[in-house]
Amino acid sequence: MEPRSKRRKASAADPDSWIAYPVLSAEQSQDVELVDAFAAPIVDRKETSRLVRELNVLYPLNGLQHVKRVRARKDEGGAGAHPLEVLVCRVSDAPSTLLPPGGAKWVGLGEPFVVQVPARPPLTRPQFEAASRRWPTSFHEDKRVTVALRGELFSSRQKAAMHRFMASALTAAEAARQLGMEAVGAVVVDPEKERIVAVGHDCRGEHPLHHAVMVCIDLVARSQGGGSYCFDRFPNCRFASPNDLSAPGPYICTGYDLYVTREPCVMCAMALVHSRIGRVFYGAASADGALGTKFKIHSQKDLNHRFEVFRGVLSGPCEVLDGFRKEIKE
Repeated sequence: MEPRSKRRKASAADPDSWIAYPVLSAEQSQDVELVDAFAAPIVDRKETSRLVRELNVLYPLNGLQHVKRVRARKDEGGAGAHPLEVLVCRVSDAPSTLLPPGGAKWVGLGEPFVVQVPARPPLTRPQFEAASRRWPTSFHEDKRVTVALRGELFSSRQKAAMHRFMASALTAAEAARQLGMEAVGAVVVDPEKERIVAVGHDCRGEHPLHHAVMVCIDLVARSQGGGSYCFDRFPNCRFASPNDLSAPGPYICTGYDLYVTREPCVMCAMALVHSRIGRVFYGAASADGALGTKFKIHSQKDLNHRFEVFRGVLSGPCEVLDGFRKEIKE
């Protein structure tokens, strides 16, 4: 095995040493919720179409349209037969007499039994795979999410740029640490031009609200002719002067990316909502983090702006600087 010190050296310079994973909404990341339902074996395959038609009329499976009505299942004896099973209805919707007796009406249908089926349509491939182990389920896949969950969304060239931007945030965070403030740095980037718009770090020694993200947002506003504070005495807090301030620009961070060494808190997350950030990339998780750990502000449906979040960019150096793990001695 390669020595830890050498691996750390590689991680500090190699974009392939980390993976950016998406921070999905609660609905996308939660475990599959199950509901009890009655199913029954179809002992006469020739009756399958008729049974399905009649069950669709009697028990239309309202709210379970994502669940397929019939599945094939190998018998317990393993003799090679594959009897069909049909979903009848939810247990909660079942009357006292589940299948009315009626001679030929239920010919070909065996004794009902209870099975658990997914209560909601799966939103991601992991949810789909978990749901399908219970009962066959329809799935309208968002392939971009699937690729992102595999850690393959960004190309090598894109990762190299992301690595560079987070490295700038780490430099700013180290500068804050040297000044006796929280070791957190942030960088706002114009992704179309791959240009840094602003760099900031924690300045709570000056003001209790001057978290690194808040500083960066204010610096972006200053680059557009606005802003409320002056950070000129901190050389690592800076913004790129536009060529022409009279030209109309975006509303603060519209369409921009943020790279921050530590997961933002609720205040900073809401500031990112209001400034219309496009994407956020962070390295180290935070116990009170509002973009995945404790809350998921970026995916709240009742807010008027949502944005994408990715975790893990240069996570090792970010966690070391943030004090999440002990410094590895060379």
